[in-house]
Amino acid sequence: MITLGMDIGSTTSKCVLLKDGVEIVACALAPAGIGTDGPVQAYREVLLRGGVPEREIRRKMATGYGRKCWPPADGELSELTAHALGCHFLLRSARTVIDIGGQDAKVVSLDAQGRMASFVMNDKCAAGTGRFLDVMAGILKRDVDELGGLAAQAAAPAAISSTCTVFAESEVISQLANGVPVPDVVAGICKSVAVRVAALARRAGVKEAVFMSGGVAQNAGVRKALEDDLGVTLHTSELSQLAGALGAAVYGFQKMSK
Repeated sequence: MITLGMDIGSTTSKCVLLKDGVEIVACALAPAGIGTDGPVQAYREVLLRGGVPEREIRRKMATGYGRKCWPPADGELSELTAHALGCHFLLRSARTVIDIGGQDAKVVSLDAQGRMASFVMNDKCAAGTGRFLDVMAGILKRDVDELGGLAAQAAAPAAISSTCTVFAESEVISQLANGVPVPDVVAGICKSVAVRVAALARRAGVKEAVFMSGGVAQNAGVRKALEDDLGVTLHTSELSQLAGALGAAVYGFQKMSK
């Protein structure tokens, strides 16, 4: 049985094909989210990569900010449920999921079956999200993918204390004007994100194993700062950014199996 999960986020669209609830057939990611043709791109790409005719897909499930705006979907589920299922698929021992997306940050507690037990979420402020990193990368005239490597070169992370993205932007500019090395500034930016997300995690309760999903999971600087702050090892996967889409495909299989 083939099921499909589509995660339409604020900045990216992710799609996963799953066979019999256990085998990932193909994955696709388009760097365009809700309100764009990103979902169409991701859908076409995953079908091409998987070599699966559309008629053979038994269930298509949508999640993410744009889950209500994808006509091919047979159903939808919340991002929280999708990430819980997707991260459990990737790491069976996961009991805490930290997901930093483009516009929000979520911490989800899981039970042994991968079901969501509780959650804490920040979707009111860009600080502590992927958007914050995008803005800071723009100030530095760097690609956001470069930030993790730059942070690793830091000697002393700069202090970025503002809780507002706009004020933090001013802080970063001031640090640069004062001659603070770019790697130190980047490490400070990563630490700023980590401090806010760690506070969310403590509110939710941190139980190991801890798995990190979402696009920011690829940023080694944020991961390291989070590990230092929380005092735990963060587990990730090359499929971390696809966890929501994967969870949606798992959910589709579970629904069809019933």
